[in-house]
Amino acid sequence: MSIEVRIPTLPESVSDATIAAWHKQPGDAVREGENLLDLETDKVVLDLPAPADGVLGEIRAEAGATVRAGDVVAVIEDAPAEGETGTDSGADGQPAPGATPAAATERAAAGPGTAAGKTPPMSPAVRRLVEAEGLDPSVIPATGKHGRLLKEDVTRWLERREREAPARETPPPAAPEALEQDAHPAASGEALRSPSAPPPRATRPEQRVPMTRLRARIAERLVQAQQQAAMLTTFNEVDMSAVRDLRQRYREAFEKRHGVRLGYMSFFVRAACEALRRWPMVNASIDGHDIVYHGYFDIGIAVSTERGLVVPVLRDADAMSLAEIEQAIRDFATRAREGRLELEELTGGTFSITNGGVFGSLFSTPILNPPQSAILGMHRIQERPVAIDGEVVIRPMMYLALTYDHRLIDGREAVSFLVTLKDLLEDPARLLLDL
Repeated sequence: MSIEVRIPTLPESVSDATIAAWHKQPGDAVREGENLLDLETDKVVLDLPAPADGVLGEIRAEAGATVRAGDVVAVIEDAPAEGETGTDSGADGQPAPGATPAAATERAAAGPGTAAGKTPPMSPAVRRLVEAEGLDPSVIPATGKHGRLLKEDVTRWLERREREAPARETPPPAAPEALEQDAHPAASGEALRSPSAPPPRATRPEQRVPMTRLRARIAERLVQAQQQAAMLTTFNEVDMSAVRDLRQRYREAFEKRHGVRLGYMSFFVRAACEALRRWPMVNASIDGHDIVYHGYFDIGIAVSTERGLVVPVLRDADAMSLAEIEQAIRDFATRAREGRLELEELTGGTFSITNGGVFGSLFSTPILNPPQSAILGMHRIQERPVAIDGEVVIRPMMYLALTYDHRLIDGREAVSFLVTLKDLLEDPARLLLDL
């Protein structure tokens, strides 16, 4: 009996998807629930699990094909009866013909807790890493929940394999004749070259690859933002001494109680919510000829991944504690890099924050995330001399950048928003006293 593998109903607002990669090939055994392929949409990567046990038969849509809900992409046939096909080990436990010694060695080294030949569940990012390194995931001990293979598991496996690999053989010394010939290139007919001249290059390699759907969507939205909004950026700087001192004083107690590190982003989210409350135009958006004032604060946090930039949203961020904000951001970052964010987590948002400082950026102008009307750019904290009360002192300073849509927000609102943010961060007690 044959079972058709169909594309499931796609998330709302997604009309089609692209097959990013097949993880099974015709003739491979599959188990019900095992991921067959990765479906790439404009924002997230989805898994397509096998609907039943069997053997993958015909593949009707190759990697790179665009598919819609309901399309048949493959067929699963009934598995052959036991004994009809060989396995990687014979009845006496010895490797069957065709089983490589390397595979047997890896299975032996996997240790307890790993079922030989069983592919553990893993995220698309981990799967790409395994495929890039040419590893057999069934031999790598998986420590994730429900036997899930994590990126850390693969990294540890690679490090152990590197340590156990035999030292590379030292190349034999060159023959005296060769040394003499190298010392006198003219004697071998080679033309003399200037010591400063670069060596000739035999090839000038290039590689052409199609854009991922996410990267194409990012490009489309950025161009859209440039064309449809009157973007302007205003700047300020903030003395991070008070926030830094709070983090140093309570870091260990905070982490011990809440199980998450106390970072800078939670302070910025809380301060941004209060500043948006005082300057509601910065939290508004344009819809046709109307201005929509949002009476809630859904803050998008930009997260960089291998596939591109995504902006998951903290819903009702003003009602969240510092610990809840830090936990949510850590969860977003982990799942974003593993391609496990839900589409609903990437939609909406009334205001965004991006932190280029984690990459060392000192100064930048962020670009709007439509239909939002403003975005805050954080940057690297750098100790600089500043004048305070007539004296020059060294303080940890950060430049802030607010890019806003000038069609809706005037300079007064934009500058006042940044000044409010600066006051709240330089004296965090204002957040508690509502000052």
